[in-house]
Amino acid sequence: MVNMDYYHFVRREITPLLPGKSPANILEVGAGAGATLKWLKGLYPLTETTAVELNPTLSDELKLNADIAIIGSIEEAFPQLKAYDLILLLDVLEHLPDSAGTLRKLTQLLKPGGQVIVSVPNIAHLSVSIPLLLRRQFNYREAGILDRTHVRFFVEDTAVQLLNDAGLIVIKALVSGLQGSRAKLLDRLSCGLLRHYLAKQYIMLGQLSDKEFAQQKIRWAIAET
Repeated sequence: MVNMDYYHFVRREITPLLPGKSPANILEVGAGAGATLKWLKGLYPLTETTAVELNPTLSDELKLNADIAIIGSIEEAFPQLKAYDLILLLDVLEHLPDSAGTLRKLTQLLKPGGQVIVSVPNIAHLSVSIPLLLRRQFNYREAGILDRTHVRFFVEDTAVQLLNDAGLIVIKALVSGLQGSRAKLLDRLSCGLLRHYLAKQYIMLGQLSDKEFAQQKIRWAIAET
């Protein structure tokens, strides 16, 4: 059973990826109880926020935290959506059977200059790769990287490719999960060589690009909580 706190997290670590000027409207898919949208409304008071959330038990709370609350799957919600300056997909795409197709459809809702922030789990994290390598163990859990509801898994290249395949170029990126003292020490001692084994999530800012584009090498900054 999912801990209800999961639906109330405020994703402040995306702060370095947020636009400098107030977006006219923001869409969050998989908004939970709307805590992140409520926080963003405090940063951008004039922004209209729209939430899409599958869990109907969160409906009443979500309506308090978002200007527009839509309960249902993203596929069911598409007819009610419009054009947006910023779309958030935080810990969402790994749960969808056609994550690439859904992302492509959502990018069609971006206004010119619009952006998408996506976070996905890193299956190469040491907590997964070491048991798999040394003990041939790969056990699903109730939450985290091996959440039993995940149907897609990502490493650095496939996370970036997911956005590229949707016509997005990654212009900024963060790795999450290195906030602990042990992880920070390992990162420093390895001169960053272990960073992609210490990262629990990849958080990427994508922007629509022309058909002819080449993804530049990404400098992964460490997300702060």
